Amino acid sequence: MTDQLIQGAYAARSTLGGNPFPPIADYGFLSDCEVSALVAPSGNVEWMCLPRMDGPSVFAAMLDRGAGRFRLGPADLMVPSGRRYLPGTMVLETTWGTPTGWAVVRDVLLVGPWRHDSARSGTHRRAPVDHSAERVLLRTVRCVQGSIDFVLECEPAFDYGRQRGTWQHTGSGYGQAEVSAGEGGPLLRLTTDLNVGFEGRGRSRGAACVPVSGSSARCPGRTGPRLRPSPKLISG
Repeated sequence: MTDQLIQGAYAARSTLGGNPFPPIADYGFLSDCEVSALVAPSGNVEWMCLPRMDGPSVFAAMLDRGAGRFRLGPADLMVPSGRRYLPGTMVLETTWGTPTGWAVVRDVLLVGPWRHDSARSGTHRRAPVDHSAERVLLRTVRCVQGSIDFVLECEPAFDYGRQRGTWQHTGSGYGQAEVSAGEGGPLLRLTTDLNVGFEGRGRSRGAACVPVSGSSARCPGRTGPRLRPSPKLISG
């Protein structure tokens, strides 16, 4: 695997043979039994469809580098030191080592307790169980030694890359934002400990130095409980 920059409208680091697309076996798989996501070694979420697995994509960079992505990782490094699933879970853990420090990123699609007690679910077709999808993509980073400059880049492209969204801040600070594909389209909500700004059309960006041992931040993505996706992306 190389770490060579490929130039273009959507610059990306090359992998085997100068191809900017990682081998399919290198992707980490996340699922909450309703939504799934594929995470590249670089920290890019490169495949995710909403509000179900058979819905249109919001992140599809594994097919086209301009079709949406969501990256949380070191600013100047695209190849991690290691990746694994926490034993007995679908929590994907990525370890990053740089000359200035070490950090651990964990990604998971959350599952919580069953929440349809007062009324039947309008989306379930199987027998109900004790748990249901929270529709939250949670991404956390913890620095275990030194300090590392981390960057968050969230660039959804709705309907398989056909439509860009419009970002706007919500709340009183810079840690919450929403992106919409237009009236009647899906709405994604991003919540993070980082300060988020907007660069160009359809792209949000946050950056921070994650310092000293033990410090941490959060970065999830949440899809709303309705069929109309209303995700909340949390980052740290």
